[in-house]
Amino acid sequence: MIGLSGVAKTFRRDGLETRALGPLDLEVAVHEFLAIVGPSGCGKSTLLRIVAGLLTPSEGRVTVGGRRVTGPVTELGIVFQKPVLLPWRDLLGNVLVQVELRGLRGPGWRARAEELLAAVGLAGFESRWPHELSGGMQQRAALARALIHDPPLLLMDEPFGALDALTREQLRIDLEELWLTTGKTVLFVTHSIDEAVLLADRVVVMGPRPGRIERIVPVPLARPRGLQARREPGFEWIVRTITDVFLARGVLHGGRVSLAAAGTSATRTRANASAGASREEL
Repeated sequence: MIGLSGVAKTFRRDGLETRALGPLDLEVAVHEFLAIVGPSGCGKSTLLRIVAGLLTPSEGRVTVGGRRVTGPVTELGIVFQKPVLLPWRDLLGNVLVQVELRGLRGPGWRARAEELLAAVGLAGFESRWPHELSGGMQQRAALARALIHDPPLLLMDEPFGALDALTREQLRIDLEELWLTTGKTVLFVTHSIDEAVLLADRVVVMGPRPGRIERIVPVPLARPRGLQARREPGFEWIVRTITDVFLARGVLHGGRVSLAAAGTSATRTRANASAGASREEL
């Protein structure tokens, strides 16, 4: 579905250059859920905009659906960190704005919008205004808007980043269920290692700017992953693998020392306990 070959991006302003991304190579399969995780400023959002054709790469080649990207790609949906709903439209009108902007004609769009709102848990809220809804409900509406024209590709740029932990967890579960039902290809950007592992088939781990791919980690956990996935031994191993990449690249600091110190302390405690037991036995 997506092919990136030698893609890089350099921003130039006032005679200064900032190398934001790459070069990098990446392929995303049809129906795959691929997550990208990395530190702030490593070019994750830049990469998404390049795939969407909203930014032109300074170097390299991008293809979507087998066609080279030379301008905005229309056969996709985008969900941003903020829902960006129009305050003068009700929820149904906000979903249908995608249809109007694309100049789509024919009957059935209203019914499809209502079905999508029901699918994301917003049945009965069609006539509500954005300000009457919680942040999580607004983001659900934004997801329905991105899907109204049934795109094969969905780009998601930290869509749950501004939400509270409980809402974020529920939306993560709902998104996986929706993806399993629709079979879309999803490119999902997040700062959360846990979220990436719980959602993705593979996790792309990016290093600091200029963003490059440090490692691609497969996630062979059974689906659906639900709430119980964190208790699986494989989950902890994958999270630790990704964390170790960030520790090695200096994105995270102190983790190894703390773990080593904890391990040394635990060893001493066990040793002291054993010594005490031996003395008692003697």
